[in-house]
Amino acid sequence: MKPRTASLGVVFLCLIFTLVRAGEFNSVIIKETDSALTLDVPDHHFLRIRNFTQEGGSTRGVVTATVANGVAQTAMVASLVDSGSVPSTAATPESIKKVVIAGPAQITIAPVPGATLFVTYRRAAEETPTPTATPTVTPTVTPTPTVSPTPTVTPFPTPTPTP
Repeated sequence: MKPRTASLGVVFLCLIFTLVRAGEFNSVIIKETDSALTLDVPDHHFLRIRNFTQEGGSTRGVVTATVANGVAQTAMVASLVDSGSVPSTAATPESIKKVVIAGPAQITIAPVPGATLFVTYRRAAEETPTPTATPTVTPTVTPTPTVSPTPTVTPFPTPTPTP
């Protein structure tokens, strides 16, 4: 009975580890022999890319977004992380930029000859604001002010001297 319990425990742990992700972010390594990574972003969802780096290769890796009408645009270019061919005194590290792509779109990251690409992304639904209860305002009736007559000044007779 103990071997069966041990094997069930191992199977259970393997299933748990495949279902658990680190904070909903996914990381993928794309080598030159791999197929292109394709991600679908449905309507009212977005894809947040936090990291897109490249080691090796002579051309840069790109993230291409194809929107619903079929137009494809470069959304992001990989940051180089190795400086093997550049002397260390002249190498300046590249900044790693982040990008958010709203759906509907299809995201494609093609492999680069001689390079290894690393991408970290997260897919999520758009946050819809939660309606807050607005206080009920009851109008209060105020009497309409009436125009009060303004007194008019009557002229006083002034005596005029007679010659």
